[in-house]
Amino acid sequence: MLSPKYASTFIGKFLQDPDLGPNIVHIEQIPPVEASLVSFPPDLDPRLANTLHKRGLYHLYSHQRQAWDLIQEGNDVVVVTPTSSGKTLCFNLPVVQSILQDPGARALYLFPTKALSQDQQAELNSLIEAGSLNVDAATYDGDTPQSVRGTARDKARIIITNPDMLHSGVLPNHTKWIKFFSGLKYIVIDEMHAYRGVFGSHVANVMRRLMRIASFYGSNPKFIFCSATIANPRELAAALIGRPVTLVSDNGAPRAEKVLVFYNPPVVDIVQGIRKSSALESRSVAALLLKAGIRTILFARSRLRVELIAAYLNDYFRNAFNKNNGICVEPYRSGLLPNERRAIEKGLRDGTIQGVVSTNALELGIDIGGLDAAVMAGWPGSMASFRQQLGRAGRRQGLSLGVFVASSAPMDQYMMEHPERIMGESSEFARIDPENPYIYADHVKCAAFELPFSRSEKFGQDISAVLEFLQEDGTVRQTGDKWYWSSDAYPAEKISLRSATADNIVIIDTTRGANTVIGEMDRPSAKELIFDDAVYMHRGRQYCVLKLDLENKLCQVEEKELNYYTDAVVKTDIKVLSEDESLAYTSCKLVLGDLLIRSQAEKFKKIRFHTHENIGYGEIYLPPEEIQTRGLMVLAFQQSGFARKLESLPTDFHRAALLSSLSYIFKSLAPVFLLCDPSDLGASWRLRDDHFQIPVLYMWDKYPGGTGLSEALLSLFGQLVDSSAKRVASCACVSGCPSCIGLPDPQVPADANIKIIVAGVLDSFLETGHGA
Repeated sequence: MLSPKYASTFIGKFLQDPDLGPNIVHIEQIPPVEASLVSFPPDLDPRLANTLHKRGLYHLYSHQRQAWDLIQEGNDVVVVTPTSSGKTLCFNLPVVQSILQDPGARALYLFPTKALSQDQQAELNSLIEAGSLNVDAATYDGDTPQSVRGTARDKARIIITNPDMLHSGVLPNHTKWIKFFSGLKYIVIDEMHAYRGVFGSHVANVMRRLMRIASFYGSNPKFIFCSATIANPRELAAALIGRPVTLVSDNGAPRAEKVLVFYNPPVVDIVQGIRKSSALESRSVAALLLKAGIRTILFARSRLRVELIAAYLNDYFRNAFNKNNGICVEPYRSGLLPNERRAIEKGLRDGTIQGVVSTNALELGIDIGGLDAAVMAGWPGSMASFRQQLGRAGRRQGLSLGVFVASSAPMDQYMMEHPERIMGESSEFARIDPENPYIYADHVKCAAFELPFSRSEKFGQDISAVLEFLQEDGTVRQTGDKWYWSSDAYPAEKISLRSATADNIVIIDTTRGANTVIGEMDRPSAKELIFDDAVYMHRGRQYCVLKLDLENKLCQVEEKELNYYTDAVVKTDIKVLSEDESLAYTSCKLVLGDLLIRSQAEKFKKIRFHTHENIGYGEIYLPPEEIQTRGLMVLAFQQSGFARKLESLPTDFHRAALLSSLSYIFKSLAPVFLLCDPSDLGASWRLRDDHFQIPVLYMWDKYPGGTGLSEALLSLFGQLVDSSAKRVASCACVSGCPSCIGLPDPQVPADANIKIIVAGVLDSFLETGHGA
């Protein structure tokens, strides 16, 4: 039960709402924590101390002082404390001090997004202005005008940018940055937990290139990392820069009181176990809070859902006579133009925007003012993301509310049953693979363009094999004991750090003769979201796609009022290229190897707004995407328990339903154990596989060359099976539902309960040990 002291607050009113209250399955009260304060360090520059005094600061938090001491001793440091705990001062103080005391000192700040760069520029400026400090700082990213870039390069002592701009704009042009690189003392990498998987693997190689160029100009900068909570911060930081890092993790900042509510939407179909849409329920939760004057952020899983929920909320409050009840809700996601993002951020800070629906783009530490409530529409993909999103409410002081609205997905229902996993356990491990052959080879090209490689030089590993391959390809040439770039191409501009391709599609509004750019999207996503006749949503407006031109990287859209949105149906083909490692059980066999994945969007569904019913189909005529990657295969080899269970089923329909159900729940729950987005992992099955000639389940990394997820699954398979078995056993449905194994296949007779069969297979996996 909730403490009586909350009864008269907005939280109490929310819990007592007759429509929402009965669906609350757990309430977690997070008590406030007092600050641990320490004195300023004796070696702090008096100018900085006076500046802090002017801002009302007379002490540091204990973790800020610990970070200062370690940095002054010459250590690379990673600071891991919760949201709004003052991590910014952990790097601003030592950096600004070094610049005040050394006229040649420079620093580089790296943030994962442009929005965060702008926000941190404002925070740094306020520190500089408060003390009238002689420190020039400048943001240098894709939004910086050309007329300003030269001044930033020459005069700025602190450059604020993102890994993408460093990769494609700064490092290839390092000869324009000689003064900066010669004096480089510190490199700050904020929101380090964002650098995982594909993105982190790229950034680790960008760091290799950065340190190589810094060394060329005679500098040896120290690194300061800041991160949200993850299970292996020291290891991740060390993997990003290739050397040991010292950890600071004892948080000395105060924490305001917070209440976290676990909300499970009601079941609307008891037989099939289908629950009311999390999008509609989260809209109802947010509407209740906004109507009560509670400034609210709502996190949704995809760009489409963000647009849908924002549109639903604005429809709910629409009233021409009182300016929509004085409530403005905006969507915030990737693909918005820079001026649109900044206008929304400013509106949240000054109060002209009361609510925002966002993807994880606002999960990071951008200052969006004092929000009182955070609503999460579905599991965000990882413990780290969940805690970051929860931390966006109550960032300053006072009581705040977090509401986790579950979807019908197995992951969400698992968390509803095990709230202790969220509150009691540590976050997941963040994994990167800088040696991924595709990623590594791309950055060797970039590094060779920037500076010639010598025979004895190391670049993470021995690069001789890669250089010899590139020489055969005509990309580099060897002269004496050095390799020189010999191609006309500019390699960095063709390499994206965040996706498999650097090709972005520009979206152009042609309504009534207009020719206005309203967004952009990467090519693989475009094939599934803005194909011909698709509905594209942008800030609550609906656009019909007239033509997707992949060759010219353009998509023409026209504004239309429609009563549906679209969703692509994707077909996947799999070819086994190698079998590198295997693990045999008496119930099944696991094989790790290389796969060729061919995916193609062939049809799309038209889905009615609000009711979410399917009202029709359309065809998609676009070329497929192909990637070579790493995968884990679960084989029903001859005489195994898995094979015997399949053989005992009466028809191929039954067997296919069993494989489909296992694939569904494995893919749904695997991100519990991997710090990855569910979209980072693919899954499928084959009843008679062309390669193995037996039934096979496939799971793979959805990036060329793989990112280590499949290797991790090989070692975590037992835990995945155990969680899957518990989810199936605890689900209240009769024969399968979206919360456990997916909906039953209509081609399988109703009296054949696939859910029971799946439970039996999972139990057999758990009961048996390793085989020969």
